[in-house]
Amino acid sequence: MPARIDIAFRLNGVGKRASVAPETSALEMLREVIGLTGTKYGCGEGECGACTILVDGVTINACLMFAADCDGRDVMTIEGVNATPRGEALRRAFVEHGAVQCGFCTPGIMVQAWHLLESNPHADQATIQRGIEGNLCRCTGYKKIIEAVAAAEAVERGQTPVEQSREVQRG
Repeated sequence: MPARIDIAFRLNGVGKRASVAPETSALEMLREVIGLTGTKYGCGEGECGACTILVDGVTINACLMFAADCDGRDVMTIEGVNATPRGEALRRAFVEHGAVQCGFCTPGIMVQAWHLLESNPHADQATIQRGIEGNLCRCTGYKKIIEAVAAAEAVERGQTPVEQSREVQRG
């Protein structure tokens, strides 16, 4: 029988335990062992950002991290992001601004955008563009994604859609 490693960590704010093979990636553990399929497998090389998660408040490509390295850490996935007010604002803005097409990249981009707005709540369009650079999207051209992140940030500041629209046009 292959060796297994027992790990314990916080997943989306809840204590979790898992038994994994040493070579299991965090992505495989999340999807196949725990059953959270929101985090996507894209390239498997850390280039596309589809598998972006937060580990101890830092964005990580889950395909490049061993599951065993989650032991004792705080892990947040798209499911956890979606359960927050900021995640809900991002989800709504992505829909309203047409920032979702095929949707494959969306979970990773939303995790990255959530993290960006957590660390920079007044991000302008240039900051948002730089903040999502590690996440590839083949469908949208990024314009609508950047607008959606800016809109979610504006809603959090209490701006109306008209005020936010004027600010985006100036950005």
